[in-house]
Amino acid sequence: MKILWLSHLVPYPPKGGVLQRSFNLIKEAAREHEITLLCFNQRAFLESTLPEVTDPLELACSELLNYVQHIKVFEIPEDKLLGGKLWVVTKAILKGSSYNMEWLKSDPFRKELINKIKSDEFDVVHVDTISLCAYFDVIHEAPLILNHHNFESKMLMERSRKEKNKLKRIFYAHEARRLLDSEKNYIRKVQLNITCSDDDANDIRAEVGVDNVMTIPNGVDLSYFSTNRSVLPIANRIVLVGGLSWYPNRDAVEYFLQEVWPLLKERVPTAEVDIIGRSPTESMTKFAEQEPRVHVQGFVDDVRPYLWRSEFYLCPIRIGGGTKLKILDALASGCCIIAHPFACKGIEVREGEHVLFAESGAEYVDKIELLNSDPELRARLRERGPKLIESSYSYEGIGRTYSSAVTEAATKAKNQGVKFDEFVVGKSSV
Repeated sequence: MKILWLSHLVPYPPKGGVLQRSFNLIKEAAREHEITLLCFNQRAFLESTLPEVTDPLELACSELLNYVQHIKVFEIPEDKLLGGKLWVVTKAILKGSSYNMEWLKSDPFRKELINKIKSDEFDVVHVDTISLCAYFDVIHEAPLILNHHNFESKMLMERSRKEKNKLKRIFYAHEARRLLDSEKNYIRKVQLNITCSDDDANDIRAEVGVDNVMTIPNGVDLSYFSTNRSVLPIANRIVLVGGLSWYPNRDAVEYFLQEVWPLLKERVPTAEVDIIGRSPTESMTKFAEQEPRVHVQGFVDDVRPYLWRSEFYLCPIRIGGGTKLKILDALASGCCIIAHPFACKGIEVREGEHVLFAESGAEYVDKIELLNSDPELRARLRERGPKLIESSYSYEGIGRTYSSAVTEAATKAKNQGVKFDEFVVGKSSV
């Protein structure tokens, strides 16, 4: 079948949550389907992921053409304007819309989409985020699959509740309400909604009142993430992983530095930590300057050596959505994981078998001390995590599930004679 895939970013390289999911679904779906990719270039994101490459976009497109038949990339309109993001935020507020539904509105993208739909017959259109639903009015014939990396409005409302700055708190709450209005509209209009976790799927069903929701879980590329027993973990070496431009990851690292590290350096004085992720904040780098055993590494091209050499993998993520690919990668790599229970939502782990849970700073340190005193428990976590990933979270199997869902959605729409002309939602423009 022929898939038209619309993406809010260039889905390469597969480093970091959304990139790993999008790239690997495309890679696996390409085994059975023909894919045309239209995507936006989040330049700063791409350049920070390929920092040593002279032309990151050229390399990304070249690699993606191993899996897709055609690719065309567009600039994000706000990137061309001084203060572009503020302008889009202001426009959204004045329109009673949300920033999420305005930032990807592009006339060149719209024109290309219209041309593609007119010149080719696609069996399915995959829409990789809610923001791209702004183009539904030009898609009339093919069934739509809407991917939810997170239940975005719920995540924004949670961020609003935790935000200390009053103006930001008001803005995030407004954004969440407006975005939920859009989510309710578009979720009801597609042939199939796919989520990363059963929790997000159940939240969408409850909030929107639909049944056309299916979980396509996040997974692991087992040809990349695996154990390496030739690398011996360094005693009391700790690693935290996650792009720090994403609020839940940033919140987790700030929590670790404020609540866990002071107790840890007192009770386990040989502890040393690597913080991995693009775009660390100035306060994080300054903190590391004052703490010689805290290393803010920023983005690294290959995270695996840090996983293999660490005695403990900490993940104090407390907010967000979807399933945490970083947890799946760490399980596949044989890490001893100590995580907030929220960080493992949607992943079939059992405490004491695959991970240990902690919710307070003291509990994180307690679990580190427990693992230090119990080599059998450390060995069990390192052994059973990779087995869980191999049996349930390989992208090869997940890709087959996605491909089957695409075929079923297209076949069902064809049998029902579904037309999408009734889904006109109002033309968008820059």
